[in-house]
Amino acid sequence: MQDTELDTTLEALIDGAQKSNLRLIIGTKNLSSWSMRPWVVMHAFGIPFEEVLIHLDQPDTTARIAEYSMAGRVPVLLADDFAVWDSLAICEFLAEQFPMQNLWPEHVVARATARSICAEMHAGFSALRSAMPMNIKGHFPGRGRNAGSQSDIGRICEIWEDCLSNYGAHRFLFGDFSIADAYFAPVVTRFKTYGVSLAPALQAYADRVLEHHAVARWVQDALREPDDHAPLDFN
Repeated sequence: MQDTELDTTLEALIDGAQKSNLRLIIGTKNLSSWSMRPWVVMHAFGIPFEEVLIHLDQPDTTARIAEYSMAGRVPVLLADDFAVWDSLAICEFLAEQFPMQNLWPEHVVARATARSICAEMHAGFSALRSAMPMNIKGHFPGRGRNAGSQSDIGRICEIWEDCLSNYGAHRFLFGDFSIADAYFAPVVTRFKTYGVSLAPALQAYADRVLEHHAVARWVQDALREPDDHAPLDFN
């Protein structure tokens, strides 16, 4: 998407947010992979919302999150007088509220597969999360490699290869950009941060995700955030 198109999209979202009943509570964009997922979905599909950003690892972080979430975590979506917490629950809620947007793939088998890989990402890959935490500003090629993280990387590549081969007739995992691509967007940023080598077709997919206007906007915002977090320790 060209800069002028992106500016037009952002203006429409800002205008829509002023009229929206949706507020998305998120954490620091450089670090919060869970916050990134529903934020990218809402921007990608033009769903208007008000953003409330809470910087993580600050003295008042816990108290600020508690204002919105009994679970004590972000993201949280506030819709009128109730809250939806957990990134996957938020995405499912949005898919129900905006059915014409096709946030999930339309075909029943593709849709079931997309939900399956999102659930797998949601519940698994703990070794990758631990060894290679999201840090969009960082550049740590080769860091975080261990048996667990390498196994997780292999499984993610297997998922991408399978989806692109069976469903990705256009540019993304299931053809058009969907919740599934938003769910793997933080992984794409991790692979860039830690210099993970990918097969050409998978690197091309990762590049397309990073170039998507919603993902690119999140990354731009992350790069502009202040450096007020402790550096990662890989010792």
